Amino acid sequence: MPVGVLLTATISFVRMSSMAASLQLQVSTSYRHILKLAMPIAASMLVPQLNFITNNIFIGHFLPTEYLGIAAITGVYYLIFSCIGLGLNNGLQALIARRAGENRIAAIGSLFQNGVLISLVISAVNIIITYTVAPVVLRYVLHNPDHAQKALSFLYIRMWGLPFLYLYQMRNALLVGTNNSRFLVIGTLAETVANVFFDYSLITGAFLLPKMGFNGAALASIIAEFTGLAVIYALMKNRGISRQLHLFTGLHINKQEIKLVLTQSAPLALQFAISLTSWEFFYILIERNHTVTDLAISNSMRNVFGLFGCFGWSFAAAGNAMVSNVIGQGRQEEVLPLIRRIVKLGVLVALTVCTILNMIPHLFFSIYGQSESFIEGAIPVMHVVSAALVMQPVAAVWLNAVVGTGNSRINLYTEMLAITLYCIYVWLVFEVLHLSIVVGWMSEWLYWISIFTPSFLYMRSGRWKNKKI
Repeated sequence: MPVGVLLTATISFVRMSSMAASLQLQVSTSYRHILKLAMPIAASMLVPQLNFITNNIFIGHFLPTEYLGIAAITGVYYLIFSCIGLGLNNGLQALIARRAGENRIAAIGSLFQNGVLISLVISAVNIIITYTVAPVVLRYVLHNPDHAQKALSFLYIRMWGLPFLYLYQMRNALLVGTNNSRFLVIGTLAETVANVFFDYSLITGAFLLPKMGFNGAALASIIAEFTGLAVIYALMKNRGISRQLHLFTGLHINKQEIKLVLTQSAPLALQFAISLTSWEFFYILIERNHTVTDLAISNSMRNVFGLFGCFGWSFAAAGNAMVSNVIGQGRQEEVLPLIRRIVKLGVLVALTVCTILNMIPHLFFSIYGQSESFIEGAIPVMHVVSAALVMQPVAAVWLNAVVGTGNSRINLYTEMLAITLYCIYVWLVFEVLHLSIVVGWMSEWLYWISIFTPSFLYMRSGRWKNKKI
């Protein structure tokens, strides 16, 4: 059970009702409010991505290049399961935001605690899968048996951080859905400080800690996730958020709410898992058909997309919560103008970030401690990824607006279409035509166009207006 607060029976109903009445969780649709909600989300997403880069910087400097390539396989594998939690997060966030828009404060705490229970069960299942299914799959699909063994050794440690990550994501859903996203920054800051210290210490054996090499990065990430989780739950208790939102007022299983959370979240979790599995497929094809350096370059591109894509995803997450909140207020006519405002801000930020990134590519890639040929090979790929980063906020905001309406099945169908086209493209490029990774990374363009089109058409159709959750 996560760090939290149990309210005692002595707190009166009158006091609780007074708190609920005074707590205002309904949002406006102004540019200012969009930024107020999105920027803390961006910061909270940015820090974990910085942790990924920190891992790769230390790996690149202190270990052979092949480990930077293997980190691409293990990193995306972990992301597959972390994004199952993200699907739970997004579904729960839409439900919490809807209750907030309806000003039903008491319902939020019960939704949250049942979401926590679901996340713990799913994390246990995913750890079991890693120990039983992953060895068979990775040893079969990877060309180099040594790569497979090193990846598995890393994952056997890394996956134990999954329960902490899922609880961390549930907390995000709660804070964003209740318009408290400003508190996200503190926990993620604590996480990144812990990650930097333990990454260096456990990889190199500094400060009297064991020298674990590649596996040290796995243990460092677990410690960092636990640190961020503990800090933010302590903050929620200290600021009275747990009390105001009726968290853990009675630890009971509500089957109806579990069904509601799963109905809303399962399509999203499956959607994200399918999406990240296709990315693993992408890296496996590179490992089979290209050099270790190409795999390492592609890993650095994942860092670029993860780091700078945080801004696009933050606007998308804000769009999810705000759309659901506004619908809960009965202001359906404001939804499409709201989405357009969010898209404009997301594209503006993406263009700014990509312009800066393309002005200093050598400076960015030099942090990995690799050769000049590595940097020269990475720059053309970065140009392709930069274009995708501008497309991302457009597609992601419209996609997450669909989540906010409560019709997450549409998202699943959209993702399945996009991933099918994506996988066909990368298989033809790498396995059949044996083209460069530059051409392979153009698959991101195809993906985001395929995500945007059905999401946009669905929202414009107005079929979501009478959806109840």
